[in-house]
Amino acid sequence: FKDAKVSYDLVPTVVFTHPTIGTIGLTEPKAIAKYGAENIKAYTSSFADSHYGIFQVDPDKKPKTHMKLICAGEEEKVVGLHVIGKGSDEMMQGFGVALKMGATKADFDSCVAIHPTASEELVTMGAWGTSPEATGAKVSPLNGAAPGEPTLKSKI
Repeated sequence: FKDAKVSYDLVPTVVFTHPTIGTIGLTEPKAIAKYGAENIKAYTSSFADSHYGIFQVDPDKKPKTHMKLICAGEEEKVVGLHVIGKGSDEMMQGFGVALKMGATKADFDSCVAIHPTASEELVTMGAWGTSPEATGAKVSPLNGAAPGEPTLKSKI
């Protein structure tokens, strides 16, 4: 490890507010600017966390969790993940590893969801099996290597 170095690409970040906010990678506008709109697909979800399921409160009044998964290229490489809501702080570290290793939407889809958790929403977004069957596990994140780039439909 004498030549080991850290990569500051894809650093998971959390804002410890109420609710917490967790983010890693590009926002949708930054992904569009970098890769072009035709190469970006965003998946979103908003829901009342199951933690609040037992409370006899109108569902519209329960705290919501909002999630966005930004994918780029033909293989739908995950280039951004953003969560605001209960537990977002605890989710970021594991998904940080996945993004550092080049995870695709299909990689997320192939993960069996832990139920009942808020993070299960990130591996069940969209219609299952509609993403290209491509894995992103091609680039080792060790020794500061930059993450691989998605295959673009067209150059910007």
